[in-house]
Amino acid sequence: MVSKPPAGDPVQDAPQVTPPQHAAAGLPAIGHTLRIAQEQMGAVRTARTLLRVNQKDGFDCPGCAWPEGDKRHLAEFCENGAKAVAEEATLRRVTPEFFAAHPVAELAERSGYWLGQQGRITEPVYLPEGGDRYEPVSWERAFAILAEELTALSSPDEALFYTSGRTSNEAAFLLQLFAREFGTNNLPDCSNMCHESSGSALTETIGIGKGSVSLEDLHRADLIIVAGQNPGTNHPRMLSALEKAKAAGARIISVNPLPEAGLERFKNPQTPRGVLRGAALTDLFLQIRIGGDQALFRLLNKLVLDTPGAVDEEFVREHTHGFGEFAAAAGEASWEETLAATGLSRGEIERALEMVLASERTIVCWAMGLTQHKHSVPTIREVVNLLLLRGNIGRPGAGVCPVRGHSNVQGDRTMGIFERPAPAFLDALDEEFGIVSPRHHGFDVVRSIQALRDGEAKVFFAMGGNFVGATPDTEVTEAAMRRARLTVHVSTKLNRSHAVTGTRALILPTLGRTDKDVQRSGRQFVTVEDSMGQVHASRGNLPPASPHLLSEPAIVARMARAVLGGASRTPWEDFEADYAAVRDRIARVVPGFEDFNARLAADPGGFALPHAPRDERRFPTRTGKANFTAAPVEYPRVPEGRLLLQTLRSHDQYNTTIYGLDDRYRGIRGGRRVVLVHPADAAALGFADGAYADLVSEWTDGSERRAPGFRVVHYPTARGCAAAYYPETNVLVPLESTADISNTPASKSVVVRLEESPQPSA
Repeated sequence: MVSKPPAGDPVQDAPQVTPPQHAAAGLPAIGHTLRIAQEQMGAVRTARTLLRVNQKDGFDCPGCAWPEGDKRHLAEFCENGAKAVAEEATLRRVTPEFFAAHPVAELAERSGYWLGQQGRITEPVYLPEGGDRYEPVSWERAFAILAEELTALSSPDEALFYTSGRTSNEAAFLLQLFAREFGTNNLPDCSNMCHESSGSALTETIGIGKGSVSLEDLHRADLIIVAGQNPGTNHPRMLSALEKAKAAGARIISVNPLPEAGLERFKNPQTPRGVLRGAALTDLFLQIRIGGDQALFRLLNKLVLDTPGAVDEEFVREHTHGFGEFAAAAGEASWEETLAATGLSRGEIERALEMVLASERTIVCWAMGLTQHKHSVPTIREVVNLLLLRGNIGRPGAGVCPVRGHSNVQGDRTMGIFERPAPAFLDALDEEFGIVSPRHHGFDVVRSIQALRDGEAKVFFAMGGNFVGATPDTEVTEAAMRRARLTVHVSTKLNRSHAVTGTRALILPTLGRTDKDVQRSGRQFVTVEDSMGQVHASRGNLPPASPHLLSEPAIVARMARAVLGGASRTPWEDFEADYAAVRDRIARVVPGFEDFNARLAADPGGFALPHAPRDERRFPTRTGKANFTAAPVEYPRVPEGRLLLQTLRSHDQYNTTIYGLDDRYRGIRGGRRVVLVHPADAAALGFADGAYADLVSEWTDGSERRAPGFRVVHYPTARGCAAAYYPETNVLVPLESTADISNTPASKSVVVRLEESPQPSA
């Protein structure tokens, strides 16, 4: 059986709109999951595949990084996880005949949805200089082309090695090893665009750039604050954890400019009661204005300080530094400024304070709603301040919980995918492999685009992902990519990046998570690290989509042999043949992975990496303690007649992968070019529901950027705020508009005006 992709590219700018929903999952999620899975895989393959997702002897979901408990449900996946699996395990195929029939210029005119629906790429293909379409190429020739371009560079720093969060620990470790043996730290990755602000803030304040809680901690918490996150769409299995916490007595505060169905009520599809009735989750909804979170947490900190007995004085005295400066800054917080910044009422904030003071065990969860602003790093530091005041780090049921997106984005960083590596990591790498790693910092994502734009970089290599679709300033980014001498994408499926090429281009098709991986030493497995620091195995069970695919570790190993040749003493051939050999080296280089293979053999469900703040209340910061911080309160100021826009995902979307054209919970069907605006704001600007507008972003340097043809949807957003989907709105964000310190694109606070545009023709 072959599942055929849609023939035409459907219209995406004329959606149907109904009122938003107030509950997530339930029977509709089950039905939608089964429909999508059977369209892509067929009934038998669906059952064979989905029952192995997130099981101890199965494969890790290629979607989000939410962890699994020790006891797992038979159906340990969510609706969006099933969509991700179905897209990878699809029966649809992109063959050389497809590329012969579709010139690159034509592919560039297609939507990301259409490209993704074509299926799995079956053979390596090459776009020669002056060519108009990809053509088949042997693996040997593909690696020879890579070697030609890389060895011709005047400096290793003219090469960029990008990594997506779906890359396994083994492949990530090999890629960073190759890059450093080659001579560069240019290892941008998707963390630079999402949670880099979290890592920056947490490294400074608690000494490790990861969350400090486990799944069991969530179940034991008294209070969970979910800020700038939509788990109903982006991390649906988190709703089960929140439901369990609520059943144990926890209360939940949701802080978000948009009401989110999943945080209102969760209809757990794994239980009869859940399907029929569901559980109300949020106890207090703080509908905050975009970017007002720092002001909110600053005032909460002032109010905690002003409450007798509220501060955990023993913890502050024994385990923290900088309390005096922080307390002085918090003391200056004012109600007037906070209410202006947040759009909240005094009563709402006082209610939040009551819940904070009543809780002995508090967890704060957040995602990109907090990380993608100019002032994101100070905002997350302010969150940490609140937890430190109450002694809520290193206590069971309490701590920081940045909820990562892609399934191994955290593991990639642990494996050394970082443009600013720690000297201790490089020292261990050099000692183990007898190499001399470069010590100067490399390029992150934004700096990589600038380097391509300015001619400082000439070869771009991507291990997965959709770099062009994920990055800001679309026109600038695409022009920069086209200046490269060679662009290379290790991919399972087509996306926009394959149609925006350098002078020459390669697409190298790879095995997916669902595919069985057999190498010279036998069947292999890889490992991943989830959002809470648990490392576990992942074993695909399906026959590969094509006999011409290579695994990611094999691609890196063969590239290294082609480029480095006999000068390298690294046993690349052995690493390709047996991934256990890679894990043995990881165990000797990366702290926490000692006896890596033995621990996985003892428990395929994995093990927890050490976390000093959580495990010992030890804080490996520059002061040796957890650091309180103080920074001026910042929040966006919006001129009269303008709105503050945040970019977000639809429900039929994961990052830049578009599964369908619906956003069921928000009432959007059959389209993506919509802008959600409060009815009163739309009326004041003269836009009726159903009118069409161009979105024009305005910047302090006087520049503007335009995204045309969005249907205005009257929606209960926070006043003065708007929302629209990315990647369609990435064009509105200048390359230089980034968060201080982390350099993450500031995609969640874009000042826009709406200009009337014609309604699309039928």
